[in-house]
This record gives sequence, structure tokens and C-alpha cells, in this order.
Amino acid sequence: MTWADESDIRKVLADCETWAVVGLSNNTQRAAYGVARFLQSRGKRIVPVHPAAETVHGEQGYASLADIPFPVDCVDVFVRSELAGSVADQAVGINARAVWFQLDVVDPDAYTRTTAAGLTMVMNRCPAIEWSRLGPS
Repeated sequence: MTWADESDIRKVLADCETWAVVGLSNNTQRAAYGVARFLQSRGKRIVPVHPAAETVHGEQGYASLADIPFPVDCVDVFVRSELAGSVADQAVGINARAVWFQLDVVDPDAYTRTTAAGLTMVMNRCPAIEWSRLGPS
């Protein structure tokens, strides 16, 4: 299953300006670090979400989604599949507009709950990969 149609991917890439990146730290070897930098280079505001609440790419970090004191458009999830459903539920709780599960992060039940709550959800995809195909020009 593709877990998102192209129109949803286009919508998230074009319309979501503030991306909370769950699992983002200053570890340059992790995919989250490079994807967050990519999103920044495309004009998106990134918000690091990690228990250490580190500042990454010049942006203040927060220990949890609930700690972010401003609206978040998309929650980009870089945690293991078994933890991702809880993050999706938290995204619903903060009134995010979209949830994006990165490559190899799959939770069909979370997809059902999240979309039923009215959020757009993309799963098992990477925005840095999808951008050249479906992102804004």
C-alpha cells in the first residue's frame, strides 16, 4: 500500500510551513538531520523534537510536541514504527494539520486514527525524496 496519494503529498509539501521533526538531534549521521536541513533550504521552519531538546540548525528544540508554544503544520516522524503511533496521536492532540512517517516507519492503525481525526497523513515516504517529484516549484 502507498499510504498517501500524490495529491496529499503535494498538499503537505506546498502548504505546511512549520515542521516539527520528531527524533531530530545534532547527530549528523542520522537521516533526520539531513532531511531537516533540506526542509529548511526549501523555506520551511523546522522544530526539533527530542528528549534532549537540543537546538538544531539554529532552531530551538523541545522535549515533546506538547511543549511547542506555537502552531505546527506537519509532524515529521523519525522514530521506530512501534513508537510512531503515539507520536501521531500527539500530533492530533496539538492540532497539527498533517503527519509524515519517514521511510520504513509504518503503523496502519495510526494511519486510520490520524486520518479519521481529519489530518492528512503520509507514511513510509521521505519529503526530501518526494520534493523533486511532487514539491512546489
